[in-house]
Amino acid sequence: MSDTNQNQEEMDNIKEYGQTVLNNGNTDHQIHLLNIIGEIEGHECLPSTTKTTKYEHVLPQLAVIEDSDKIDGILLMLNTVGGDVESGLAIAEMVASIHKPSVSLVLGGSHSIGVPLAVSTDYSFIVPSGTMVIHPVRMSGTVIGAKQTYDYFKQMQDRILKFIESHSGAKQNRMEELMMNTDMMSKDLGTILVGEEAVKEGLINEVGGIHDAVNKLHELIAQRKNDSDK
Repeated sequence: MSDTNQNQEEMDNIKEYGQTVLNNGNTDHQIHLLNIIGEIEGHECLPSTTKTTKYEHVLPQLAVIEDSDKIDGILLMLNTVGGDVESGLAIAEMVASIHKPSVSLVLGGSHSIGVPLAVSTDYSFIVPSGTMVIHPVRMSGTVIGAKQTYDYFKQMQDRILKFIESHSGAKQNRMEELMMNTDMMSKDLGTILVGEEAVKEGLINEVGGIHDAVNKLHELIAQRKNDSDK
């Protein structure tokens, strides 16, 4: 493929999917940049005026990354309001199961189902002004007021909390406390964590920006290559 065609393909991927490959000539590491932005779209299409991340785009791409011998690591950048729980958790599980080094960076925010996405990588950063919102699972549409419905909600919530606990330093009991907090949001339950607060709660590893995230990923890739050479 010529340089012109390759550059055009990269621009198309950025425009269509918010993805590209970072290729540092000094390290010879190829990093796949994946954006999780806006609302995570589930099984129903959202209006064209809504910024979305489509799981049917992300899941196949993650499979390609796992199978590719050219990609050395993943940089996951997040600025999301959350969205479909099942789809968001599917993406998080996929990222967590990839054997290549991965780093996440929370920018504007990583709310709701964006929380497990942020902790799904090997290492995580949040910018000082970045936010993470933890709140109970919500469901739109017709809800049957039966015990089975509430049991299903609790089961879904437990799945999310267990994933967060197993992929970060946060504890499930503490996350439940933050989730059911009534003091912070005037018309809702939950907690907003800003920058350093997310680190103190054990959700995120460090406060930092793009420079820190990229450097950490190069470090993890180099370490993995050194280990494989032994």
